[in-house]
Amino acid sequence: MTTDQTEPPFLPVVRTGEIPPGEGRTFEVAGRLVAVFFDGNGYHAMDDLCPHMGASLGSGPLVDGVVTCPWHAWRFGVCDGAWCDNPALKVDVFPTRLAGDMVEVQVPPAETC
Repeated sequence: MTTDQTEPPFLPVVRTGEIPPGEGRTFEVAGRLVAVFFDGNGYHAMDDLCPHMGASLGSGPLVDGVVTCPWHAWRFGVCDGAWCDNPALKVDVFPTRLAGDMVEVQVPPAETC
């Protein structure tokens, strides 16, 4: 038996310029909620749900590459998904790229049980 090793496709998510610097937005991509942030120079994508209590990270502020959960101030690096207080805990991060005026994100499909 062989497994499909094909990379998931990059999918268009948002137009450039629609996310102000230092902010994020949440989108459904490949069956998952994904937070996309613009730091003023580039776009970053990560799992939208804070592992603490499930708040939307996409609605938290982004400062110096760190997003802060709006509910209980848990902080995560948008480049690696690491929790700033204990880097062993991470949320998934996803590759981004620009295609024309669109930000595209590569997200593996949501796992089903």
